[in-house]
Amino acid sequence: MIDTLGLPIIWDAPVISADTVILHNPAFLKHQSDFGGRIVARDLIVVTHENVLRPGGAAGFDITGCLDQIDRASLALHKRLAPVSAHNRQGVVEWLAQNRGPWDVVEHDWFNIFDGEFSAPSPAPSDRRGRLSRPGFEKFPAIEILDKCFPPHAQANVILGADMLINTQAARPHWTLLPFGTTAVDGFFDMIDFMVYFTAPTWRESFGRVIAEGIAAGKVVLTDPQTAAPFGDGVVACAPDQVDDLIAGFVAAPKSYARQVARGQDCLSRYSAANFKAQFAKIILTKERAVS
Repeated sequence: MIDTLGLPIIWDAPVISADTVILHNPAFLKHQSDFGGRIVARDLIVVTHENVLRPGGAAGFDITGCLDQIDRASLALHKRLAPVSAHNRQGVVEWLAQNRGPWDVVEHDWFNIFDGEFSAPSPAPSDRRGRLSRPGFEKFPAIEILDKCFPPHAQANVILGADMLINTQAARPHWTLLPFGTTAVDGFFDMIDFMVYFTAPTWRESFGRVIAEGIAAGKVVLTDPQTAAPFGDGVVACAPDQVDDLIAGFVAAPKSYARQVARGQDCLSRYSAANFKAQFAKIILTKERAVS
């Protein structure tokens, strides 16, 4: 869009002035104490890509400090927070109940756009399992959970982003451990039929981009109910103890596997650029009603 309109990109502008200013992910300010510029706007929208609260209610990051920097640096008629999912919204609302300040929350979620191509499911899936994530400790469950999800009897167990497991020598002979970034995402998905994704209990994905990638790649995705929620019945919500039986059922019934992939891709189609454009219009119209 910027290239089409021939608009220049100004990096680190000392003053940002517009009718509507959109600032993505306030967590980028967590390692500094000053925003370093000024914002003048009729409507300032801050998109909360990272969860404000972790499971249990602990702060996901110094959201108060980050928003205070933005507040001090901005002159705006309206200052609003835009959650990216229902779970993300829940944390924002809970935080606002204790720390409202100048902030309101937009009515409609500022969801992630997924406009990638969809791959067809395998007509004969086998028990090939995998997981993909950044290598941080918070992204991985306890080793006992990994053992349940990636057992010796599986035909394949591929873990991309396994730097932590490699470094701590927590490997198993039946696991294929790949450091983050060493294998292309599409190459990783070629190695599996089931994406099995559980994290530490203190972590929750705000949207779950890797879940979306697995669905688009034509795989059945299994994860906890909270992580599965943005994708409805397009993701198999379960506990680690249920993974073996669920995978065995899909392997024994390839048509059921294909139907599950179709449900996932149908749900994922809701996150298209066209749907986001309509949702964005609702957010802007909500602002206009508030101003008039």
